[in-house]
Amino acid sequence: MPSSPRRIPYPGSIRINVEGAFIVDEEPSAGSSSNAIPLPGSAAIISGAGSKTHNRDIVLPYHTADVSHIAVDIGGSLAKLVYFTRDEDSVGGRINFAMFETENISDLIGFMSKLISAKQQSISGSSSGSSSVNGDVDQHSSASEKQQVYIMATGGGAYKFYDRLRQELDVEIWQEDEMECLIVGLDFFITEIPFEVFTYSEQNPMSFVRASSNIYPYLLVNIGSGVSMIMVSGPRQFKRIGGSSLGGGTLWGLLSLITGAKSFDDMLLMASKGDNSNVDMLVGDIYGTDYGRIGLKSSTIASSFGKVFKKRLESADDVEISDDTGISIGISRESNEHKPEVDREEKHLQPARFKAEDISRSLLYAISNNIGQIAYLQAQRYNLEHIYFGGSFIRGHPQTMNTLSYAIKFWSNGEKKAFFLRHEGYLGAVGAFLKRQPTGWGRRNSMEDVRRAADVSI
Repeated sequence: MPSSPRRIPYPGSIRINVEGAFIVDEEPSAGSSSNAIPLPGSAAIISGAGSKTHNRDIVLPYHTADVSHIAVDIGGSLAKLVYFTRDEDSVGGRINFAMFETENISDLIGFMSKLISAKQQSISGSSSGSSSVNGDVDQHSSASEKQQVYIMATGGGAYKFYDRLRQELDVEIWQEDEMECLIVGLDFFITEIPFEVFTYSEQNPMSFVRASSNIYPYLLVNIGSGVSMIMVSGPRQFKRIGGSSLGGGTLWGLLSLITGAKSFDDMLLMASKGDNSNVDMLVGDIYGTDYGRIGLKSSTIASSFGKVFKKRLESADDVEISDDTGISIGISRESNEHKPEVDREEKHLQPARFKAEDISRSLLYAISNNIGQIAYLQAQRYNLEHIYFGGSFIRGHPQTMNTLSYAIKFWSNGEKKAFFLRHEGYLGAVGAFLKRQPTGWGRRNSMEDVRRAADVSI
């Protein structure tokens, strides 16, 4: 804990110093508890029940002021949390990131409650006994002290769960516009954080892009449960120009039905092990080789899941799905009630067998290809050269990024580029975090130099 904590009469009335900011890449220590609760003086990687903790904190080595608010972006599938903690070994601190499944909203609220308790201890300047390392709230904390911690909330859950958040956390909840938070967060990452934005290819998986103030106009393709495509023409100047209902929620929903996978990370892991050529019909399956005249490789997907029907015709009507060990994890049997007698007599036929990993990869490609082509068409329509992909669907998954990059490069003949971010799932949460700040908070390049006093939060 800091030796002399400071009270903040107007929480948020600060400027954060982003000089020397960098992303932490080390793994959490093996001996650290997965349920440890952060105190403002802790530099440890944070996690909690039901959360997916990320070790890519952003260190702000020269920021010395306190930050008394927490930001959360609650989407249809995932909730993303952003908060600031002090570093014990330096004068600065760091921005921390954590993720929860929205269906585990109780875990999120419990984690936030403990984090708020820790921040109250820092704000009030109370002794270390007023809030334990496990986040137990001091029963003697005054209402005025509680009100010095603010929650900046965005996403649909900021409205859906507002009453519950307000009641259980007992602090002020500020609801922020989702689209604006996405843009504010993305602008911050593009212009302020080194080694954040990169392009992807199989030959060069992570080619970083230097931060620049000359970023407009651009297209943001935010892939969460669904997909939103936003044209950004300047700081806080944006327009939603399209989208799709086929996004991360589609992949999650279909694969949970087909494969029985329990989490999105499990699905991505299965997809990384799969071979979509066992499920998809490829150009090579039709031509026997490349179709060079129109630039199609033999490995190009001609029809997603195109081999499934043919394999079923060549087998019994049953469909068996197995994992990578060969263990059956799902089977579909058709009723014999309406089948001809001749079919019932063909006992020697085996069910069509498919691996869950192959199905996962095929569906991942299908959704990613669809998003990539729509993104290109929107960029072409509005003459946008730079296309940024954000949202928790991507998760740094190589197959996803390669598919999106290839689609943009192929359809634009290399004239447009797909850009990715190391914190792609936290754009909205970081934007909400920044919205609590006055003019110029950590924004050297992308925010307005002058803003009306009415727009300044204090």
